[in-house]
Amino acid sequence: MLSSITNIDHSILFALNGSDYPVIDSLVLILTNAYTWIPLYLILIFLIVRNNEKLSQVVLVISAGVLCVALSSIISELVCKPLIARPRPLYASELTGMLDLVDGYHARGFSFFSSHAANTFSLAVFLSLLVRRYTFTIAMITWSLINCWTRLYLGVHYPSDVLVGILCGAVVGFVIYLVFIHFYLKISSRLHFISNQYTRTGYSLADIDIVLNVLMILYVIIIIMAIINLSI
Repeated sequence: MLSSITNIDHSILFALNGSDYPVIDSLVLILTNAYTWIPLYLILIFLIVRNNEKLSQVVLVISAGVLCVALSSIISELVCKPLIARPRPLYASELTGMLDLVDGYHARGFSFFSSHAANTFSLAVFLSLLVRRYTFTIAMITWSLINCWTRLYLGVHYPSDVLVGILCGAVVGFVIYLVFIHFYLKISSRLHFISNQYTRTGYSLADIDIVLNVLMILYVIIIIMAIINLSI
């Protein structure tokens, strides 16, 4: 049974690792860089500030988001990775020479489970529950899955690492949201809005559209940067 799971894990990894197209290599290296997403984080902070009346509400939302990333990182980096000590695919002896090394990219530490997957998915779940707009949810989940895909493409995680990271992130994001709601209701009496201009949690549809537009523009810029990097 374990052997079959391992074989499936390896087969999926081989299918998604690397390519014969340098432009995709360049694109993935940009996508997997945490600094790439700073504009997204800033526009999300804009959304939160614009749609919360009290400073205490803003601080609570941002603190909950930070806690999602921190808690998922602690579970991955300080608990699971040292305890399980699974080598990354690029360093696994049974896969030596079988994976594509993309532009010399390496990652430190152990493989199980993916912090990228856990961090981004926990944040995506929390924000989706917070905002309650299906287009926003799709955008956030897609953003997280793109980050997950880059880790497989680069050969620094197995599919099982990413899958467990996603599951951990989903649980962390949901639990943090429940804790957030508990404290939020102590400082705000409004939670359910009935309006064609706001979500039922009070987030402006116009502001959500701004976030989505910025994210789309960011994707376009990333693609342009990937193409430019090939000519340098």
